[in-house]
Amino acid sequence: MTVALQDALAALEAEADPERAVTEAAYLKSPRRVLGLRVPRITELATAWRDGLTVEERVALADGLWRSDIHDARVAAAKLLTQARLRPDQGVWDLIASWVPQFDGWALADHASDAGARRLVADPSRLDQVEGWTHSPHMWTRRAALVMTLPWTKQNFPTDQDLAIRTRVLGWCERLAPDRDWFIQKAVAWWLRDLSKHDAAATRAFLAAHGEVLKPFARKEAARHLA
Repeated sequence: MTVALQDALAALEAEADPERAVTEAAYLKSPRRVLGLRVPRITELATAWRDGLTVEERVALADGLWRSDIHDARVAAAKLLTQARLRPDQGVWDLIASWVPQFDGWALADHASDAGARRLVADPSRLDQVEGWTHSPHMWTRRAALVMTLPWTKQNFPTDQDLAIRTRVLGWCERLAPDRDWFIQKAVAWWLRDLSKHDAAATRAFLAAHGEVLKPFARKEAARHLA
């Protein structure tokens, strides 16, 4: 069963919580309208919508939801595309990548980056494009390069290709370590902290070589799980 954009937006509007919306908008410092739905409920709605939709239909619906410029609808757009197995998925990746320059806050950036990470794991050749993001003047684009590659911090049994990707992204972390923006420092620390749970030696080696370049809070966060 297809889902029309207007029906999806109406479903979100029907569950709006004006009181929570005010609090959430203030917390997120969102420049757009916020309806106040909780993320688990948005996920439930998006999951129901995508059942029976082709990949192309999901992309079209996600595009429309994102273009509505409503916070909750943009979260739903990301949730529609957050799935490990999608074929064909080039249209999905292209849409997510088109959102990256529009990121202006951590919440939407992280929901969309979660969807993007699945597409990178599905096709690591896309890392060539993502590497270019690390040079962007747009801070949220630089940050997305690290957040979308977090899956490579988590493997207990990485392949040779996975290890090569880890090394590659650690190079991006080295390049971004002098960046003084708090969100970039936090993203580098996040990448290293998660890596330390599966490859403590690599994290220690990075901190020994480049830790002094990081801000103290980021260095502490990166080493949190190291003995």
